Amino acid sequence: MPIAEAARLKLAPPSLSADSIALFLDLDGVLAAIASTPEGVVEDPDRTAMLRRLQDRLQGRLAVISGREIAEIDRICGGAVKVAAGIHGLERRHPDGRIDRLEPSAGVARALTEMTAFAEDWPGVRVEDKGLAAGLHYRQAPEAEQAARELSEALAARHDLIVQPGHMIHELKTPGADKGRALAAFMEEAPFRGFTPIMLGDDLTDEFGFEAAARLGGGGVLVGPERQTHARWGLADQPAAMAWLEALSRSSCPETSQ
Repeated sequence: MPIAEAARLKLAPPSLSADSIALFLDLDGVLAAIASTPEGVVEDPDRTAMLRRLQDRLQGRLAVISGREIAEIDRICGGAVKVAAGIHGLERRHPDGRIDRLEPSAGVARALTEMTAFAEDWPGVRVEDKGLAAGLHYRQAPEAEQAARELSEALAARHDLIVQPGHMIHELKTPGADKGRALAAFMEEAPFRGFTPIMLGDDLTDEFGFEAAARLGGGGVLVGPERQTHARWGLADQPAAMAWLEALSRSSCPETSQ
């Protein structure tokens, strides 16, 4: 449903408590404000403490699902979250600490070469090598948006990759995973199995997670401006999301209205 309709609802229905949910969180735009560069997001002691409380309150039913690598999730979250999916689910760390990674497509390395050449012609454009994926960041060169999109689409078709648009980034990733598949896979494992999945996200990549959460009896929470979305509920912005998470970490069922 459109977020404009959902925004009139309370974030959490009265029957929904911390004792009944499994919580899945995007990182950039939810746990941390969007920065001009990936490395511009750093650990915050207050956020790390809140995540540790949340981990305990939910008895481990907490996971971060991000486009970043798991190592980056740990750096920014201070190692407070045990379960994580990185690179849109291409790598997953299970509750027991095991990490599964898909084999990278050979097309990623080939696409990186062409993306690097493109960036040399566009000052401010940055290329991010994640091994399993490659990102073309143009936050510091917004005039490159159309050219970056056209290049990404062409490279995806040429090298059998998946285009994943995001906030001022076009990412080319190895096929076989998305945030929704990662969420669904976690829901098949203890301690998540049998609980109601709730996914907080802000980006187009999170729509897969919203859909999966709804399909499994829960729902998504869109963080940020109104748009057409699969999310059931909404929060105005990243500080509002953090305030709700803080309340959840300290009580059984915070109720936040838009």
